[in-house]
Amino acid sequence: MSAARPLITLRTIAVTATLPLLLTACGYGSEAKKEDDKTNVAATDGKKLSASEVRIGYFPNLTHATALVGLQEGLIQQELGGTRIKPQSFNAGPSEIEALNGGSLDIGFIGPSPSINGYVKSKGSNLRIISGSASGGVKLVVNPDRIKTLDDLKGKKIATPQKGNTQDVAFLNWIAEKGWTVDPESGKGDVSVVRTDNKVTPDAFKQGSIDGAWVPEPTASKLVTDGGSVLLDETTLWPDKKFVITNIIVSQKFLKEHPDVVEAVLKGTVKTNEWINANPDKAKASANAKLAAEGGKPLDAKVIDPAWQSILVTDDPLASTLKAQADDAVQAKLIEQPELAGIYDLTLLNKVLKAAGKPEVSDAGLGTK
Repeated sequence: MSAARPLITLRTIAVTATLPLLLTACGYGSEAKKEDDKTNVAATDGKKLSASEVRIGYFPNLTHATALVGLQEGLIQQELGGTRIKPQSFNAGPSEIEALNGGSLDIGFIGPSPSINGYVKSKGSNLRIISGSASGGVKLVVNPDRIKTLDDLKGKKIATPQKGNTQDVAFLNWIAEKGWTVDPESGKGDVSVVRTDNKVTPDAFKQGSIDGAWVPEPTASKLVTDGGSVLLDETTLWPDKKFVITNIIVSQKFLKEHPDVVEAVLKGTVKTNEWINANPDKAKASANAKLAAEGGKPLDAKVIDPAWQSILVTDDPLASTLKAQADDAVQAKLIEQPELAGIYDLTLLNKVLKAAGKPEVSDAGLGTK
């Protein structure tokens, strides 16, 4: 555990603990699916900004609610006027970072692990985190017939989405805090950590090949509908019950060349988050409609209702928690200590927040000079 956070009995490391070199698949849908032209967000009649279009990436996942609702309701497009959004959905952090680094994506909604990975691997040259988007939305769900307490996890098979992903690192740190040992590479030890894609985890759970899973929403709620029981909600274990699960990142090249477009997108995300928090039921329906457009059918109410309640959309990137998550990954002996100075540039976000009469947010000393 990182020293910045006090040890709490039965407390786990945040599921968003980062691993720069091994990234997460934490959404549903294709690996990197470009929207059909007919589903691209049409530009309004307003004046075109310095770019004719902006390519925005996101996961079809409830922890990307800002993107889902902002695109579905046109709240981001409204701020862009004649500059058109080209949305692109991804199923995994590595592919989104690859698109950003390869120049086929400008702005992305993404978790802290791939954010750190992209920044560190490029030696700080390819991206900046420019805003927060969501906190929470991760749970430990278990088979209640096999596991009744946290101590019962010893000797059991618990799934995480991918080796070294945010949930995987969190679980490894929690295991270490319990005094148990697990080899981080193989997942073998006092607990068997079974790396399983989120799309496969519900079937593995129903078949009994795993005893539980440490997963984000909506996978956690899917497991509950299959008879699982929530043993631990990460949100309750962090100071202020908040930790970053989704950031907004931008290509440094695009930020430098088109700051007006980036500012407009941030105006749209701030307004989207405000609308979501003011209209939770309408926003939930909007997110579900976008998910249905992505995957062919909406989430059942038994899944989306509890999942939605566990996610907080926020403009604050919760930068201190990202630093703590990076420290957790180091303590899990999966990465070397990363150099994160300069990973944030919150200049435009704080400008937008100030203009909207909202308090500015902190980069926890990790901002650009």
